[in-house]
Amino acid sequence: MGKKILVVDDEQSILTLLEYNLKQAGYEVITAMDGETGKNLAISEKTDLIVLDLMLPKMDGIEVCKELRQEKVMTPILMLTAKDDEFDKVLGLELGADDYMTKPFSPREVVARVKAILRRTQILSESMEEGADELEYIQIVGLKIFPDQYEAYFEDELLELTPKEFELLLYLAKNKGRVLTRDQLLSAVWNYDFAGDTRIVDVHISHLREKIEADTKKPIYIKTIRGLGYKLEEPK
Repeated sequence: MGKKILVVDDEQSILTLLEYNLKQAGYEVITAMDGETGKNLAISEKTDLIVLDLMLPKMDGIEVCKELRQEKVMTPILMLTAKDDEFDKVLGLELGADDYMTKPFSPREVVARVKAILRRTQILSESMEEGADELEYIQIVGLKIFPDQYEAYFEDELLELTPKEFELLLYLAKNKGRVLTRDQLLSAVWNYDFAGDTRIVDVHISHLREKIEADTKKPIYIKTIRGLGYKLEEPK
């Protein structure tokens, strides 16, 4: 496969288990046992995905994720947490993690999740390359989205979007005027089943509204269709 995975976890047993199983699946694996080392490796090494534990010495996973996104390192991140805590999960996703898994987990499940994230990333990259010539940008009144550059502007100001926020906004824009259910958005943007945890969609929609709506309680771009889902439309 030729893909390189960075695994950051302070438990040697978990680190060894993940390293072994990911190598068995054909991936190259590098490891770190603290957040600071993990962050530095993520910046210096060209990795295709990061498996990042939440609770780490020196710098926790949330801080690592936040600083990597600030450094414009957009490598997909699969966050691991021993806590069954909704706040930690949602916060990690808000800061730019692509997915989370709660310990304990099976190595097979981690490998499957890694494959799913990498597959989605590759499909998105290929679709952007194929559509670059025919679709330079999408404009919806004051909102302008550049798929190839992975950038979006609102009223000529560059939006600070996490990778997931951008992908969600792009998918909504490509389906302008169409009502999309939360399950459809989960499948299209996250590319696998989140076991019905549609709150993840709601969190990302809320953050998009904060960035493009003058009044988030009365949105004119991203509308909630009660009992169904969401749609993005041209403001009247």
